[in-house]
Amino acid sequence: MMEPFAGTLLIADPFLKDIHFSRTVVLLTDHQPDGTIGFVLNKLCDKNLHHFFADIEAVDIPLYFGGPVQTDTIHFLHQYPNEIGGGVEILPEIYWGGDFNKVAFLLNNHIIDIQKIKFFIGYSGWGKNQLTTEIKDKTWLLANANKKLLFNTAAGLIWKNSLIHLGGQFASLIHYPIDPQLN
Repeated sequence: MMEPFAGTLLIADPFLKDIHFSRTVVLLTDHQPDGTIGFVLNKLCDKNLHHFFADIEAVDIPLYFGGPVQTDTIHFLHQYPNEIGGGVEILPEIYWGGDFNKVAFLLNNHIIDIQKIKFFIGYSGWGKNQLTTEIKDKTWLLANANKKLLFNTAAGLIWKNSLIHLGGQFASLIHYPIDPQLN
């Protein structure tokens, strides 16, 4: 069994009915013995980044629901380590966080490509041993993340493409209904 680490994708089991995590894919950004942090990659919010930060001029920057924890906070993943200082490398060429004032400046001056940065409201978190238990209970499938999935896949396709990427028996799971009893 694969162990989780920063850069791991948690792919929700097709039958998971949890209001926050049904048919989601979560990128883990920090995994320590005392807890884990990650962001849901495929749940778009009904508001964009400009709604919360009027000083960011671009009104078409999507905002994702990162998870149910601290939904009054904004987080971001990006591919700009030199332009945005203070980020933490999660995977090669993928960074978490950094100087938000610099991000606002770069966005307002059209210096960065909005296809290489992703914003989240809130985050997903697990306490000590909680994620390990959920993985043992088969709530999550684990896979390695990649740039293409994170930044170049439409939100509505991330869960399906993640299962297809796992291949074999997992690829067929994309056709299963959330509740087989309703079939």
